Amino acid sequence: MTINENEISLCVRRAIEAYFSDLDGEKPCPIYEIVIRSVEKPLIEIAMQHAQGNQTKAAELLGINRNTLRNRLTKHQLK
Repeated sequence: MTINENEISLCVRRAIEAYFSDLDGEKPCPIYEIVIRSVEKPLIEIAMQHAQGNQTKAAELLGINRNTLRNRLTKHQLK
């Protein structure tokens, strides 16, 4: 099975459009951080599960440095 980037993009696009639609004149929050945090945490959780808790393997799956993964685990309180 391959990751369908278009499907992920479509989900993000719909969520952001709904967010703007629901603002009803209110000032938007910084949406970049909201989107990154919303996507990054479950992505890391799934990679860690798939790697059976092995940070080196999870970092390889994600294509990031192990130290970066450790920082993200701490940031998302996943350690």
